[in-house]
Amino acid sequence: MGEMKNMDRIYREYAETVYKYLFCLTHDAELAEELTQETFYQAMKTINNFRGDCKLSVWLCQIAKNMWRRDCAKKNKNKSIPLDDIEFKLSAKENIEEDILKNEDKLTLFRKLHSLNEKTKEVMYLRLTGELSFREIGDIVNRSENWARVTFYRGKQKILKEGDK
Repeated sequence: MGEMKNMDRIYREYAETVYKYLFCLTHDAELAEELTQETFYQAMKTINNFRGDCKLSVWLCQIAKNMWRRDCAKKNKNKSIPLDDIEFKLSAKENIEEDILKNEDKLTLFRKLHSLNEKTKEVMYLRLTGELSFREIGDIVNRSENWARVTFYRGKQKILKEGDK
């Protein structure tokens, strides 16, 4: 009974982070919700395997990424997902990200994002569509907050430079 109570607490604390991460990968709210549920089901089954050598949120996002990859393989999809339907919900205080979006057509922006290397693209998606902090992004990709911040900045600069062409 204690383990179920513990998993309930873990779910309440981390479900939103896992969902946002999965939404960044899937660009589909319904699929992200379904995979979030599957992630926590798998986590509950394997909680005894958690060694504690990383943060719980990182472990959960690793499970989530595996669930997503499994779903993609099952559906025989590749990673190129149409991005036309993604809506941005950036907070008002994040002027840098807002400025990028105001100055770029959404489809053009995502075409430019798609041309970035995988790590930079992942950081950009997590920040822009997942609304995750640089600390959360660093945790998810097993890097530092500063690395996530610099990677985002460099990606943003590359997109802005391409806009000048």
